[in-house]
Amino acid sequence: MRRLAVVMSLLMPAISQAWWNDEWNFRKEISFDLTSAGAAITGTVQDVPVLIRLHGGNFGYFNDTKPDASDFRFVDGDDKTPLKYHIERFDAVNQLAFVWVRVPRVAGASNGQKIYLYYGNAKAPANGDAAGTYDKNQALVLQFSNAQPVDATAYGNQPSASSAEVTSASLIAGGVKFNGSESIKIPSSASLRLVPSSGATMSAWVRQDAPGGDDYVMALQDQGTELVLGVRGARPYARLIGGAARGEALAGADMSAAAWHHLAATYAGGKLILYVDGAVSGSANALATEIAGQLTIGGGRDADHGFTGEMDEVQFSNVARSADWLTAAARSQGLQAPLVAYGGDAQRETQKVSYFKVTLQNVTADGWAVIGLLVVMFVVAVFVMVGKALYLRQVFRGNRKFLRDFDKLKGDPTTLDRDEADDGDEALEGSPFMPHIESGSDQYPMSTIYRLYHHGVQEINGRVSAKSAGARAVSALSPQAIEAIRATMDASMVRMTQKLASSMVLLTIAIAGGPFLGLLGTVVGVMITFAAIAASGDVNVNSIAPGIAAALVATVAGLGVAIPSLFGYNWLNTRIREINADMRVFVDEFVSRVAERYVD
Repeated sequence: MRRLAVVMSLLMPAISQAWWNDEWNFRKEISFDLTSAGAAITGTVQDVPVLIRLHGGNFGYFNDTKPDASDFRFVDGDDKTPLKYHIERFDAVNQLAFVWVRVPRVAGASNGQKIYLYYGNAKAPANGDAAGTYDKNQALVLQFSNAQPVDATAYGNQPSASSAEVTSASLIAGGVKFNGSESIKIPSSASLRLVPSSGATMSAWVRQDAPGGDDYVMALQDQGTELVLGVRGARPYARLIGGAARGEALAGADMSAAAWHHLAATYAGGKLILYVDGAVSGSANALATEIAGQLTIGGGRDADHGFTGEMDEVQFSNVARSADWLTAAARSQGLQAPLVAYGGDAQRETQKVSYFKVTLQNVTADGWAVIGLLVVMFVVAVFVMVGKALYLRQVFRGNRKFLRDFDKLKGDPTTLDRDEADDGDEALEGSPFMPHIESGSDQYPMSTIYRLYHHGVQEINGRVSAKSAGARAVSALSPQAIEAIRATMDASMVRMTQKLASSMVLLTIAIAGGPFLGLLGTVVGVMITFAAIAASGDVNVNSIAPGIAAALVATVAGLGVAIPSLFGYNWLNTRIREINADMRVFVDEFVSRVAERYVD
């Protein structure tokens, strides 16, 4: 199974197993549940068309196929025999596919029977065969994925007239809607007829808008004879009129309103049987004559008995299908489709699969949008952290160098100031993420303490008078002047602290906003996953796990932004506090030494 294989591929190559054709890279296992929870088939069914309904929940690898899925191949459980199939609809963008596969044999005694879907061959030619998907007794299969109803069988019994509305979204890809006065008419043909010796079967998926009168789902009618599958009120029935003979099979209960149901009627050996959702619901004895007239869908021959509601997958067979055959059809085509169980995906053993790569392939477009925003946020955060770390390193070096020289001073504490002009308080031009505080001297580059010292010396020079040109002042300073010098240095320290902490807010945004953006992407991804499951009706672990795993990628990305930013922010903040502490200690020390020298 591919889901197991992709996990194990983190540690070892894919598990060796038989492979139909090495030109295909991937395969998916599809099995049939023939127990009472599945199709409950007791006999053997041959050549039954099974609907394979793929979506993001049970098939997360739409990107591994060709854009039109022409590389799809279905192989029997022996992993040798190719099966006939055709694709009714394939939508890689919305991750939906409806594929019909002709399964040659489904035996009730062999639970666990399976087939394989192969995909992942960019050079594979299209191989779908709609006509080959059905046996020779299937005279009509109306599918509605095109603008007009189309017969998918080899007989080509195309409608001569259709006034019904084709809808793009229905039970199985497209469907058709009737308002009570619309119908689809199929002309009489040699294949569309009821021959008493072989019988006939007509079936359709229907969803009735509301209980009506005597509504025909489909009717094969000739002069004085007819085979009808209909709904009276909300109760399905089948009726056969063959000359003087008449028989009607009425269901034992009404259909549930506004829900899809599979209705079918068979005639063979003087027995008319009605099936509802694959189970016998009524029967009647009737002797038929040959009927070979017009087949009308959604009404009668004379524009009466109009049906109101939706239909999908209308079929007519010129033989009486068995109960197991109709059960397999009904329980493989609906939203629940318990007959079909989707297993894991495997990869050809010559290749290795990265678990993370496979998970990323399942991320939806909106998930990538959130991840892209988080990547930008991460780049900005890294730029801030690296730039700020380099800058603080230079500040530490400049401060240490200045403090060594300052500690060596004897006597006048102002003699280290070599700048005669006031450089102002502006920072040097540079990156907005790495502001350079002006040092005032090439000897102490990037030193914030020297900048404090320089401002203190300027304040002293402004308050004392020089004895002679170039001589330092020796006049006494009052206690008020000392406090004024301290206030000036404190103000300078506050401004430099602000510059040291500039751009740190970008890290706090990354720390607080990253996880929330990631959570947003995860929630949206989970919503899309459950919406796809609801649309397809397939609820199991395999249908939920891929979408949830892909949705969680956004949360991982958010944490990937927040965690490094948190560590970097705390480390940088600690360094800034250390520099700030050094500046506070220096202000106290400098003011104390000035007071000792200049205060009487």
